Order: sequence, then structure tokens, then C-alpha cells
Amino acid sequence: MNDNAPVAKADRDIDALYQGLPSEFTASRNALAKTLTGEPAREVRNLKKPTVVPWAVNQVFWKARPIYDKLMERGSALRAAQIASLKGRKSDVRAAMDTHRRAVGEAVHRAEQIASEAGLSPDAEQLARMFEAISLAAAPPSNAGRFTETIEPQGFEALAGITPSPRVTREVDRAADRRKAEEERRQEAEARLDAATRELERAQERARTARQTLQRAEADVAAAERAVAEAERHAQKPPA
Repeated sequence: MNDNAPVAKADRDIDALYQGLPSEFTASRNALAKTLTGEPAREVRNLKKPTVVPWAVNQVFWKARPIYDKLMERGSALRAAQIASLKGRKSDVRAAMDTHRRAVGEAVHRAEQIASEAGLSPDAEQLARMFEAISLAAAPPSNAGRFTETIEPQGFEALAGITPSPRVTREVDRAADRRKAEEERRQEAEARLDAATRELERAQERARTARQTLQRAEADVAAAERAVAEAERHAQKPPA
């Protein structure tokens, strides 16, 4: 008898959990745990229910493997191109980025289709970010098909440990200098704008004060004119 047979069956049963609907996961997991004993049963009971985005990613792995495999290949090619470029070797990073972007779009589209058929609506941007993250990772994820939480891209720091060539280092330094200069110009522009805004506010306040003074002066003139008119009427009256 093959001692590995129960282990292989348990793995297939766990895989089946992640291929089912999220709404069915907990009940199916608990039912599976009851068929097991000891540590395997505890491991199954501790399995986490996937949220909708990783569930949809899982479905591409299980139900559209060619699309998933193409995405991983395109991601590996892009990562290799980026590393080659960092080391100063000739590499068409732009072409690799374009093909990888198309592979991500295809995977997102298929994930949305599968989810829609199940009555679910995962966020397209989150799907794209997770497909990007897993395809650009330094090593393929060990839990492919069993993702439970959204994975975010690691960004440029994912290439940590790669020593750039002197040429690339100079280019990075020049880019950093340009960003620093742009930031300084932006801060200077913001300071000038703040100063101009304060001066405008002071001018507006002076204008309000001038309008109020004018209004009071006009009121005083009107009152004086009424007093003069009243005095003239009294002066024109014949003596009693």
C-alpha cells in the first residue's frame, strides 16, 4: 500500500476547497476536517477562507492554467529584463513591460468572467495588482491556487540585492538630482503662491475697509444734505 496516498488525497481535497465558492468554503472545510484525525485535521480546520480577490486569482490558476502560466512567464521575463538593465546589459525592458501588461490584462479579464459567473464582483484594480505581484515575485508563490488574502506588489525593492552597473548608478543619481531640483522648484513655487495669496487677502481686507469707510462717508454726506435741506425749508418760512 502506498503510504503517500492519504497525503495526496488530502492535498487534492484541500485544492478542491479553494476551487469552490467562497460561500461554501467554511462548511466544506469543516466537513473535510471531520474526515481526518490528528494534525491533518487541525491543519484543515485552520485553513482560512479566501476573500473575493484572491479567490478569483485562484480560479484562474485552477480553471485557466494556460493564462496563469503565461502571466508567470511574462512576469519572469520582465523581472529578468529589469535585472539585466540594472546590471548594465542590453535589455528591452519596454517590450517586456508591454507583454507583461497584456498578460495581466488577460488574467484580470478571465478572473472577472469566472467571478461574474459565480455572482461575485472583485475589484479589477486589486486583481491587476495581485497578478502583478505574484508574477514579478523573485520565486513563484508556493501557495498558488490557495491564496486567501490580496497580495500587493513589492515595487522596486523587490530587486534588492542586485548591484547596478556604474552607468545605471549614474543614471539613477541624475534622476534623483532631477527629482530633487523639481521638488525644490515646486516648493519655491508653492512659497510664492502662499505669499501672493496672503498679499491678495490683505488687499481684499483693505478694499473691504475702504468700502466701509466710503459707505460711512456717503451716509454722513446724505445726513448733512438732509440737514441743509431742512434748514433751508425753515429759512423760507414767513415769520408768524
